[in-house]
Amino acid sequence: MSQYQIAVIIGSLRKDSYNRKLANALVKLAPPEFSFKQLEIGDLPLYNQDDDANQAPSVQRLKSEISASQGLLFVTPEYNRSIPGVLKNALDNASRPYGHSAWAGKPAGVIGASVGTIGTAVAQQNLRTILAYLDVPTLGQPEAFIHAKEGLFDDAGNIGGGSREFLQGWMDAYVAWVQKHA
Repeated sequence: MSQYQIAVIIGSLRKDSYNRKLANALVKLAPPEFSFKQLEIGDLPLYNQDDDANQAPSVQRLKSEISASQGLLFVTPEYNRSIPGVLKNALDNASRPYGHSAWAGKPAGVIGASVGTIGTAVAQQNLRTILAYLDVPTLGQPEAFIHAKEGLFDDAGNIGGGSREFLQGWMDAYVAWVQKHA
């Protein structure tokens, strides 16, 4: 049985964000041969091409953690109909210098939760566009635009009963995607 290390990139810095809770609950739906590591992106400097030849230690750490993974899991909120700036900054930092992207070829899943009824649909589409350019094969179906409402999580932080079957199906599809493309 192969082991798969998955890099989890959460587009929110807030400790109690819905998306951090979703990431923590989702990983419990994965099979035991999958392990997940949430990557720190809040300490990255703002991307500046002048720094390409001498990337900050936090950028080097991020790129190393991505390189060591067999897959990526993006869990992101939607800010102003797009992805959060901290996520875009992480994408930019780890994709540079040109030709040395840590993202390329890593199979990915994209999901997110929001209090809005369309979840994070627009942010996910924006992120998918960026990931396509970065040569990241991204799971297309099923899509999951999660409405963060009462009952999404149970008291223990697991996926609540009303969403468990759907999100288990999403996780099963993600696992198969990573196994196919890793």
